[in-house]
Amino acid sequence: MKALVELLARSLVERPDAVAVRLVEAPQETVIEVQVASEDVGKIIGRGGRVIKAIRTLARAAATRSGKRVNVEVLRP
Repeated sequence: MKALVELLARSLVERPDAVAVRLVEAPQETVIEVQVASEDVGKIIGRGGRVIKAIRTLARAAATRSGKRVNVEVLRP
């Protein structure tokens, strides 16, 4: 899941070297935190949140095998 989110984030932004993805494990849920350069935050979120919603949907679909809930959060720099 982390690799999938990182691949998607790096392909969307202008500065792929500034992308940092961190996995935070909890008993019931896994949170994937994505941090990008300040000028790339809008590209990750997308118009009306469409892009981040699609990334979340893909991450949740990839996580169904593990039986855990997954949430993707964009951290502001």
